[in-house]
Amino acid sequence: MEQGHTTAACLAALRASIAHAGRPAKTAALPFAVGAVDCHLPGGGLALGALHEVAGGGPDVEHGAAAMLRIGGVLARLPGQVLWVLERPDLFAPALDAVGLHADRVIYAEAGKAATVLLSMEEGLRHVGLAGVVGELSGRLTLTASRRLQLAAEQSGVTCFALRRSRRYDDAVLSEPTAAVTRWRVTAQSAPPLLTRSPETPGLARPRWRLDLVRCRGGEPASWIVEASDATGHLAVPADLADGPAAAPPERRRAAGG
Repeated sequence: MEQGHTTAACLAALRASIAHAGRPAKTAALPFAVGAVDCHLPGGGLALGALHEVAGGGPDVEHGAAAMLRIGGVLARLPGQVLWVLERPDLFAPALDAVGLHADRVIYAEAGKAATVLLSMEEGLRHVGLAGVVGELSGRLTLTASRRLQLAAEQSGVTCFALRRSRRYDDAVLSEPTAAVTRWRVTAQSAPPLLTRSPETPGLARPRWRLDLVRCRGGEPASWIVEASDATGHLAVPADLADGPAAAPPERRRAAGG
């Protein structure tokens, strides 16, 4: 009789364990500290321990300057070292310092080609103590390769960024399906005029970005105009937009990979 009770208890415990394992784990998130963005994202911010894609918008998709600064601003707010894998040595490192990601926190690895970038990223994601891993990619990011990165990020809890670069803004490679949790386009916007009576005069105000959330697992695409990352990595809502809608209406476009 005791053996029957023991067996029943073991089966109950096993069922509970299986049921618990089947539930999705609650993912930590880093808030953008911009209400309209955080309210729109599942979890209230950028999911940590996950793969995210970021690319520049317009001509900047080749240089990736705005996208690089957005990634740097996020990682500036996370503790630990950052592994930044380069396909070609054209990163302007002092710019990262301007958004709070200081040089003594970044380990640069020059990979030379896309395949080596992916291998280096996956290896870096196994190191639990890192704040994040960034890989600059000018070519294709296949579904298989991105799944490997996403799985590695989930297992270690290290956040991963694929900085996508191309010589063409409308490159079809940038729209191919991947396993990334979010996909972003960051486009530099003109600073507002310094003199209201002279709107043609360029301003010297804090730079602005248009953030396009092209794909979001469990969410909808959307766009926002924000002030670029400051010296602490934080974004802000432009003063002239603070009393108006900070976010553009969600655009129901065909989300790549969604």
